[in-house]
Amino acid sequence: MTAIGTLRTGHIGLNVTDLERSLTFYGDVLGFDLIAEGKEEGRRYALLGQGGQLVLTLWQQAEAGYDSGRAGLHHLAFEAESIERVRAAEAALKARDVSFAYEGVVAHREGSASAGIFFHDPDGTRLEIYTPEAPDASEAPVESAPTCGFF
Repeated sequence: MTAIGTLRTGHIGLNVTDLERSLTFYGDVLGFDLIAEGKEEGRRYALLGQGGQLVLTLWQQAEAGYDSGRAGLHHLAFEAESIERVRAAEAALKARDVSFAYEGVVAHREGSASAGIFFHDPDGTRLEIYTPEAPDASEAPVESAPTCGFF
């Protein structure tokens, strides 16, 4: 145990370029509920959650989309309760022409039981929805590194 104690992720904050567009994506597409919102000029934000618990904050303060070549967030992964939920999310995202990194549900690495879908939000932020057990997932698209590493 460290001097700080055990830490858990409380919520994730993302900078976005267009709060309304991101609210539609994370709310309507991914199913997060709007908990609170601030609309003051120059200080627009939204708090999103599920079951009354804060999961994600969106801050409209980015001037450009996601850049994987810069230090900071690599990707954001959400764990689903089953492979069926991952496939349902995939269908919902495809119906909205979301950009995917790989086709279908793919293994995290060769021989892994866990698998997911890998896609991008409207600002290009890399996202993942996965399940720890996915018996019918496709093979990993890259053998030399975890699937979630370089998409």
